[in-house]
Amino acid sequence: MNKIKDIQNALKNSELDAMLITGESNRRYATGFRSTAGKVLITGEDAYFFIDSRYIEAAEEHVRDCTVLMVDSRNDYIKQINEKLRDHNIADLGFEDGIMTLRDYNRFSEKLETKLVPGTDFMTGLRSSKSPEELEIMIKAQRIAEDSFNHVLGLITTDVTETEIAAELTYQMKLRGAEDCSFDPIIVSGEHSSIPHGEAENIKLKKGFLIMDFGAKYKGYCSDTTRTLCIGEPTDEMRKVYDIVYEAQATGIAAARAGVPGKEIDKAARDVIDNAGYKGTFGHSFGHSLGIDIHEEPNASPDEERLMPEGAVISAEPGIYLKGKFGVRIEDVLYLTENGNRNITNLRKDLIIL
Repeated sequence: MNKIKDIQNALKNSELDAMLITGESNRRYATGFRSTAGKVLITGEDAYFFIDSRYIEAAEEHVRDCTVLMVDSRNDYIKQINEKLRDHNIADLGFEDGIMTLRDYNRFSEKLETKLVPGTDFMTGLRSSKSPEELEIMIKAQRIAEDSFNHVLGLITTDVTETEIAAELTYQMKLRGAEDCSFDPIIVSGEHSSIPHGEAENIKLKKGFLIMDFGAKYKGYCSDTTRTLCIGEPTDEMRKVYDIVYEAQATGIAAARAGVPGKEIDKAARDVIDNAGYKGTFGHSFGHSLGIDIHEEPNASPDEERLMPEGAVISAEPGIYLKGKFGVRIEDVLYLTENGNRNITNLRKDLIIL
């Protein structure tokens, strides 16, 4: 799958004559090809993928709707891109202002025979709404992660370490077809669970809450899921906090739809936590967009004024974190529609006690 045609159609309704893609994520989005190098030039009529000898054979085999051209020391990126800019009479060239380094910007602005125009918002707008094909890939990524989680559940005891569980979860996701993890799994137990994005440590799992935040990357697209388990019997306070987070997530999910600002979705969930007496314990946002990157835009956050687009895929992950005691987070992934959303996560959310 690639998005060359979609980008070309969008260019026709933009102020840009062409788009130059230099970042890895947008390069993957545009071409469907996984590489750590290369630049893509997309005009309204044609597209070109410039790549060095390390990837040329694979690119020629896999890249579609795009002419693949090899660069070397005598025919470098600048020379070949300029040739195509002249061929297509490009005056305003979009670039990834949110990604490109200052050094590269200075080099391109000095040597390219065109005007560089910020194009990050152009690409963000395209990527914020997922096509049915993208959604199916993301659902597959979710299922890979969920099946791996269910397998790992049977291995959780206080005799294994956080890092061992993280490693096993990573292995199981790759075994089931993931090309990678969406991010390093967050496995935190006991009082360690009060750190929202704590790193798994080489310590044995402790009794109490265990937060497992994980995702699989499949065909370039990410999944994202969090479940909070309990090793041993929870206290009354632990059950209470879990139930509040559960309710907050359900309330936020009910408010999540296309056409509303992200801050309204966040507020719906946050009000539940605040009104239950835990104001100030939910420090992050209700959710973020995801796709090729684990964090995309727009977000369901307190300061997000933008309207959520139809087809956005966002996380739904409220939490409560009590320093030195424990933390709880429950996370699903939602596909937003005009009338609501579709929850593409397929894991139980009642408190699992091990």
